[in-house]
Amino acid sequence: MSKAFIPTYDICSLAMGRPASEDILVARFSAYLAVHKDIHFPHRHSFYHLVFFTAGGGSHTIDFERFPVKPGQLYFMIPGQVHSWFFSGKTEGYVMNVSADFFNAFLQDAEYVERFPFFSGVSAEGVVQLPKATAPVVTQLFEEMLKEIRGEQVYSQDLLRLKVLEMFIQVSRASRQKHAKQEPPHNYVLLRNFRKLVDQHYMQLHLPKDYAARLYVTPNYLNAFCRHMLGKSAGEIIRDRVLLEAKRLLINADMSIASIAYQLSFEDNSYFTKFFKKYAGVTPEEFRKNIS
Repeated sequence: MSKAFIPTYDICSLAMGRPASEDILVARFSAYLAVHKDIHFPHRHSFYHLVFFTAGGGSHTIDFERFPVKPGQLYFMIPGQVHSWFFSGKTEGYVMNVSADFFNAFLQDAEYVERFPFFSGVSAEGVVQLPKATAPVVTQLFEEMLKEIRGEQVYSQDLLRLKVLEMFIQVSRASRQKHAKQEPPHNYVLLRNFRKLVDQHYMQLHLPKDYAARLYVTPNYLNAFCRHMLGKSAGEIIRDRVLLEAKRLLINADMSIASIAYQLSFEDNSYFTKFFKKYAGVTPEEFRKNIS
């Protein structure tokens, strides 16, 4: 397949023989790889995607950030993120593809799933190394999901929803226990709202004051808050989102550098090139050449 663009897969295209109307797929990872042998190159999903590794090595890349594959590791991806992988040795575990609609018939709060920290859309936050005590719990939940995915008993879909949500909660608890300092809940709400606004408006709004006004806080407070929570200023978070989208667009060889600069609201091609070189370490042309 040409690397001139990033393909986007929906659940139906990766269904492994399941009915096209399904909103969820759960499978053993080795079986998934055997059916979809050519999805190691960069691609996106239109659904939530996660893999739990129980054996294997190699690496997987999420939004151009590379992570080593380790047993006991989960990675979570939200729709639209770009990823690829390279495995060494026998890789085993479990894979889940699930649409947002899968939960909508069950939960009154449409944003409930987005609140889990591993679904922030930040690559490093979506990779979780489970404590040894939690890995068997997650393994057992996946085994129970594999039974329910067959849909042979009444209420199978509802029980499957419960198992998926229980797994999300168990992983969230385990990952937060690793951090000694626990933030008050309202801090996570503000952080999630800021990130959501950035994801919606980063092409047009590049200044922290624009987001602070929408969050009803001062720019100084927003910057201090972001440094406290993430070790970065609000401006850096906005800049990182613009840089990430630039990298995603650069994979499309049919888009000119000037077109990308215009889409990202840069004044001109020269300013965009200087911005990209400063923060990515290479020019847009060099980045494109390296990934081709």
